[in-house]
Amino acid sequence: MSTLAVVGSQWGDEGKGKIIDYLAKKADMVVRGQGGSNAGHTVVIGNRKYALHLIPSGVMNEQTVNIIGNGVVFDAEGFFDETAALEKDGIKTDRIFVSDRAHLVFPYHKLLDELYEKALGEKDIGTTRKGIGPAYMDKIARSGLRVCDMLDEAAFREKLAAQIDDKNRILEKLFGAPPVNKEEIIANSLDCAKRLRPRIRDTGVMVHDAIRSGKKVLFEGAQGSMLDIDLGTYPYVTSSHPISGGFTTGAGVGAGAIQDVIGITKAYTTRVGKGPFVTELDNEIGKCIRERGLEYGATTGRPRRCGWFDGVVVRYSARINGTTGLALMLLDVLGEFDELKLCHGYAYKGETISEFPASLDTVAACTPLYLTLPGWKCDITGCRDFDALPDAARGYVKAVEEITGVPVKIVSVGPDREQTIIREAVF
Repeated sequence: MSTLAVVGSQWGDEGKGKIIDYLAKKADMVVRGQGGSNAGHTVVIGNRKYALHLIPSGVMNEQTVNIIGNGVVFDAEGFFDETAALEKDGIKTDRIFVSDRAHLVFPYHKLLDELYEKALGEKDIGTTRKGIGPAYMDKIARSGLRVCDMLDEAAFREKLAAQIDDKNRILEKLFGAPPVNKEEIIANSLDCAKRLRPRIRDTGVMVHDAIRSGKKVLFEGAQGSMLDIDLGTYPYVTSSHPISGGFTTGAGVGAGAIQDVIGITKAYTTRVGKGPFVTELDNEIGKCIRERGLEYGATTGRPRRCGWFDGVVVRYSARINGTTGLALMLLDVLGEFDELKLCHGYAYKGETISEFPASLDTVAACTPLYLTLPGWKCDITGCRDFDALPDAARGYVKAVEEITGVPVKIVSVGPDREQTIIREAVF
């Protein structure tokens, strides 16, 4: 298996950073294909914790080439802040390359993101306010600027000035907000362009050549499948495609380029922001999961909503991603409870639903149908083999497999690299 996509099976925050970092030890190349600095992958190495946003998680492995693909909306200033922090800790960043076709995020995108959210009031989406949505709006409106535009200073200055003038009209006339400082943004952007130039590549060619030559290529998903702009819980979604299919356009590869798909899946369920959440636990159990799992956003610091494992969601995610295996994360967090519940279906108006509905009104009216299993009531963070887990923990993993129809190939019992049980090689 020379190509593998890693995607989030739920609403994001599943622990993709750890698994990608773990798998990247074997990877020649790690590729991001969508989203932007709204992503937050946490990687733990020794006693240090790193929250990565734009930069692929393979950066922790010096031999791995890291690609920021054309489907990403790229915040140049944020990128250099990230590289500076990593380099301060002695982590090399010279093997990170950025697609010349990636669209750019500017300060006016971030400001508009905040103003649009505030204008929605109680109906806000709950975005990270990193400018991602407005940047994708410009992309779809065919008015955005791309990384390749940075290569011609005079043309870039002219295009950016025109965009700032347009955005200032929106700020003033729609929101009654003061204009952004055009010259300051242009000066900072030109400085970023000079610094970024050595990293700019036609990354689609790089990925294509790596695959053709038989190198191991790992496609790194950001966010989660339930945040997909088409297939997620719209409108409480992101502005891109965090499913496996998103890599074909976001990395510039053909549909047959990805051989296997691993769905990163928490042993319970979390989400950030608004929208219906069938298995949510707005009680002491939910609070306990949050505290034991340290369920606070890597990008925003916001507390995550927590609930029991939702098999309807993960089963749906497996279908739309073509998932060939699961990595079950944070199993150790559930060691506190006498009994555990797994949702295998929804009850809706006297009927049982096994597929995730499109209408959020329908989802909001659903109640979970649970399978109840005994807890194991012990610390499993030291286990390194599946057979070393307590009977109840192994039974929980097998129940996840039965409910989702997908084999659990990796089990994580802690945040560190070595706290990973490999049941079947995936890369």
